[in-house]
Amino acid sequence: MVSDKDIEHAVAVLKSGGLVAFPTETVYGLGADASNSQAVAKIFAVKGRPATHPVIVHLADAVQVANWASEIPEAARALTRKFWPGPLTIILKRAPRVSDVVTGGQDTVALRVPSHPVALQLLARFGGGIAAPSANRHGRVSATTAAHVRSEFGDAIDCVLDGGATDVGIESTIIDLSGAKPVLLRPGWITPAQLEQALASPLAAPEGSAPRAPGTLARHYAPQTMLIVTELDLLMELAATLTRVGKKVAVLALTERRPVHEGLVWVATPNNAAAYAHALYANLRALDEAACDTILVERPPQTAEWMAINDRLTRAAAGSAAQDET
Repeated sequence: MVSDKDIEHAVAVLKSGGLVAFPTETVYGLGADASNSQAVAKIFAVKGRPATHPVIVHLADAVQVANWASEIPEAARALTRKFWPGPLTIILKRAPRVSDVVTGGQDTVALRVPSHPVALQLLARFGGGIAAPSANRHGRVSATTAAHVRSEFGDAIDCVLDGGATDVGIESTIIDLSGAKPVLLRPGWITPAQLEQALASPLAAPEGSAPRAPGTLARHYAPQTMLIVTELDLLMELAATLTRVGKKVAVLALTERRPVHEGLVWVATPNNAAAYAHALYANLRALDEAACDTILVERPPQTAEWMAINDRLTRAAAGSAAQDET
């Protein structure tokens, strides 16, 4: 339970240029005073994050958008009225005062108002924007509990606010509103159909000129262990083949139909998309810590409801393969 004293301490840390990990409804964020370039630079150093990769500025309410954006189109007002506080990040043309460290050197800035009560309390008490990517090493599995954050960083962070397990469990939807038409850059729990309904117009396809957005690298959200996403039948064959030659295999499956093989670690996950997303990163972390040679993931349904989950798994598989190659 986070007390007023905990919030006061976190605010003091932020104002002194330190780092604070805090819960949002999506994942835990690793935060610094967004108006303090040196403080934000500490986030990149601790995470090992490329300097060109922008971070999201978290705000207490939509009124503060005017402090960070030079233009606020009607589309932004429509979406923030509908989805804030909540798991939606909007990208707008940045105000002159916004640091290049926050934007990755771009002329745009990513903004959101989270809905987690601890995050909102921290933001309201702090009074300014908090720059905060996910609280994990760059490219690795996001943190959805305070324990994940502490395991990841140890004493490298000045303060961790423990708000329990996050609700949504995967990162926010990101939509670019800095151009002529709204463009979805990262799928999240708010779906394209919901966005289009709120905008009363279709989303445009991303182009090469679209801004770089947080969490959109091809290789991301990855465990250290090689991860393969495949259909259930092939998963069963691979599990049998690998365990037969003495390999230890971890499985994340939508079914409880666990084969009897030695060296098999089996996690049956809910076939409900919301419950699956909520537990996804905790499950990946647990399987990664099981000291297995491979993680096999049963491919989820290819429907709109599962779009964000499939996006994260695709990037995690690519990231784990890249790790395996090095």
